[in-house]
Amino acid sequence: MATRIRHSHTMCFAVRTTALTLVVAFVLAVSLVAAPGEASAARLKDIASFSGVRTNDLVGYGLVVGLSGTGDGTSSTFTLQSMSNMLQKMGVEADPSKLKPKNVAAAMVTARLPVSAKPGSTIDVTVSSLGDAKSLLGGVLLLTPLKGLDGQVYAVSQGPLTIGGFTVAGEAATAQKNIPTVGRIPNGAVVERDVPFKFNNQDSMTLNLSVHDFSTTMQVVNKINATMGGSFASARDISTVELALPERYLGNMVPLMASLENLDISPDGRARVVVDEKTGTVVLGHDVRLSRVAVAHGNLQIVISESQDVSQPGPFSDGQTVVTPRTDMAIEEQNNPLMLMEGATLHELVDGLNSIGATPRDLISIIRALKAAGSLHADVEVI
Repeated sequence: MATRIRHSHTMCFAVRTTALTLVVAFVLAVSLVAAPGEASAARLKDIASFSGVRTNDLVGYGLVVGLSGTGDGTSSTFTLQSMSNMLQKMGVEADPSKLKPKNVAAAMVTARLPVSAKPGSTIDVTVSSLGDAKSLLGGVLLLTPLKGLDGQVYAVSQGPLTIGGFTVAGEAATAQKNIPTVGRIPNGAVVERDVPFKFNNQDSMTLNLSVHDFSTTMQVVNKINATMGGSFASARDISTVELALPERYLGNMVPLMASLENLDISPDGRARVVVDEKTGTVVLGHDVRLSRVAVAHGNLQIVISESQDVSQPGPFSDGQTVVTPRTDMAIEEQNNPLMLMEGATLHELVDGLNSIGATPRDLISIIRALKAAGSLHADVEVI
């Protein structure tokens, strides 16, 4: 007689599905749960940019010296060449192959130049390691010209760096806080050339709105014309407003801009649902609407348990030991009724979704299902 011995090695697999699965972690401000028609006002300068009021990016290449052995290695050939060129300009002959740049790091220096910056004013700069330096802590940036897209030098930078992090290493462990290969020099660049643009020389101005919506654009046009007392503003397209300057403001535009930039505008736009699948977050705008629809939300849970049975032959027999698999399955399904949902306002829509009882990890798919069914009247954007 063969003896059956069961050796149980159990593996459980939980498979969870939903009939209409909606994953939502609602990040809703109190203002979003307001009645339709109530929109928070924003200042014009917060939703629009004005022609001639902008920054200009500058970039330069320089060397950071004075590092405590955390600079570039010999594999960074551009650092060796830069050190050699710098020393030659100072009258020192140096063979690049014999230089040891462990206390020097090549870096890119970036800054933003306001259109109103004049020669002699200062701006902040950011210094970023270009080679394989481990840290810029304690470094000093040597004189570096900063150029614009036209190739002209607009500022020069030099000075000690401030680093918001550190790194320490031993033979068996390393500790690091933030990024030690990027630093800042507050007021570290002196402007040498101003941008060739005169703000007050304009006879017209263009406003570019960050909200792409026809009703918002027309609201801006009407508010500007009402404030200026005439038809001076007109809409060029969905997000561009042209403004003809009154004669009294020619050559003196600052008072006009000061009065316009604080106009209260209530931005409008298409209803939108933004879904972040990485975090399970769903954000609904206050204009989202839901038509009358019935939704069933239930869970199907399947547990599969795997085990092995061993058939052992009797003593002095010619039988062989045989291993046979054994599978046990358990299925559990919730029987939830259909829930009737209709959201005329965001508040009612949220209440309807919450009544289903979906967990925060359950709401994303039901948003898509409602959209596919034509019941969700909003754009669904996945980020």
